Amino acid sequence: MREAFARISKRAFCILGLLVFATILSFMIPKQVFASVDELGITEEDDGPSTVISEPGSAETPEDLKEINVGNNLLVTYQDGEGNLSGTLRILIILTLIGLAPILLIMLTSFTRIIIVLHFLRTALGTQTAPPNQVMIGLTLILTFFIMSPIISEINENAVIPFEAGEMTQEEFFETAMEPLREFMYGQTQTKDVRLFLDIAKIDEVDSLEGIPNKVLIPSFVISELRTAFIIGFLLYIPFIIIDMVVASTLMSMGMMMLPPTTISMPFKILLFVLADGWNLVIGNLVKTFY
Repeated sequence: MREAFARISKRAFCILGLLVFATILSFMIPKQVFASVDELGITEEDDGPSTVISEPGSAETPEDLKEINVGNNLLVTYQDGEGNLSGTLRILIILTLIGLAPILLIMLTSFTRIIIVLHFLRTALGTQTAPPNQVMIGLTLILTFFIMSPIISEINENAVIPFEAGEMTQEEFFETAMEPLREFMYGQTQTKDVRLFLDIAKIDEVDSLEGIPNKVLIPSFVISELRTAFIIGFLLYIPFIIIDMVVASTLMSMGMMMLPPTTISMPFKILLFVLADGWNLVIGNLVKTFY
């Protein structure tokens, strides 16, 4: 019985191997694929159908020259006849900007400074997850829109509405839309950061905001925002560090060496923060740094 089963198994494996080998051979055999003949005048040659619609040099009008002389082609129109992008490419650019929107929101607005200061505040208080990340990001977004609302309104009035009305070209739209953002970033950027990136880019000194390119102004603004956020975070740490030092020295004087000082100091830090109306002070002064 075992020998019969073994013989059947060997035959089954041999048949399976032959099927796999035949399948591999079928993919390895070269095949010729020709385009189908359509009603545009494609003629058949001896070696297969041709994909040329008309003979080269047979164009008589400018409209004939605009047509690609290939039957199976992919045509992408990038102009609408007036020097503007076509609707298809506009949709593609809009979808790309939507994908880049988080980066633009973080890099070109007040988002960076606010979120870093709030993280420093939470760490100084010693509360690991209070407030949670979702609340901090939501609060940062609300404050960002509050701070940037005048700039958004200016962009809408001076760039978006005239562009939709057809009163300006796309290049003028981008330049006009960037002007309020450039003024905002320039007001928050330190001069030494601008000079740093001007030297790296090997650009001579400029006399006005208009002479600073975006590739220099944007990284200078980000570096300045990081520096300002860390300075504010350091100032926030000072009163809470004093509480930690007082609690730690008190516990050591009482001989409680095994009790973590942070466990005792955290309620006192929260009490100090509440009594001083910390959220009002921190958020209010943080927003005022942009004005």
